[in-house]
Amino acid sequence: MLKALIFDMDGVLVDSMPFHAAAWKKAFLDMGMEIQDKDVYAIEGSNPKNGLPLLIQKARKEPEAYDFETITSIYRKEFKRIFELKAFDGMKECLEVLKTRFLLSVVSGSDHLIVHDIIDQLFPGIFDIVVTGDDIKNPKPHPDPFIKAVELLNVQPKECIVIENAILGVEAAKKAEIYCIGVPTYLEPSQLDRADLVVGDHRQLIQHLLSIEPDHGSKA
Repeated sequence: MLKALIFDMDGVLVDSMPFHAAAWKKAFLDMGMEIQDKDVYAIEGSNPKNGLPLLIQKARKEPEAYDFETITSIYRKEFKRIFELKAFDGMKECLEVLKTRFLLSVVSGSDHLIVHDIIDQLFPGIFDIVVTGDDIKNPKPHPDPFIKAVELLNVQPKECIVIENAILGVEAAKKAEIYCIGVPTYLEPSQLDRADLVVGDHRQLIQHLLSIEPDHGSKA
């Protein structure tokens, strides 16, 4: 029986990844490095501690030569300056319906303060559990963030569906043995091929989610 839906935030609930990418690029430029949007999208779902070394390597530099706190501080300041808060069309209304049927959770690799600020502004009172990048030791693609959400929701993995738009997020969901729906917000659909189902866009995602009933979990 399906009891809970677990949502990634950036790129699933909120159209925020372009702002994250711009902020990381600014931080890297200030440190004398250059990265591309696609580099940031490829590691979406990881936290800065794990994602930064990968981005620095993309810039053809050695991670050990850079102070992560300095880069992250520039990123956070720039993200706060440029970010425009915007949920995907129809998502809030969709969640309000789903809340009457399921437990709802957010699992995000972003900072605790950023996640809770966005959720409190756009989706107040909607989510039962929120897990952020600061709440776990091993981020996506490790299964730990989703395992923690399942434990806090007091359900079984087979009683959940994860909704993800990131490669690392899909990988983490499958490692946690949870059914996963992928939405290719910033990627090609083929890049999410490990998901159990890949929808074309957010319109199709919302239609599919609203068609699911709690007693039809095995047919998701």
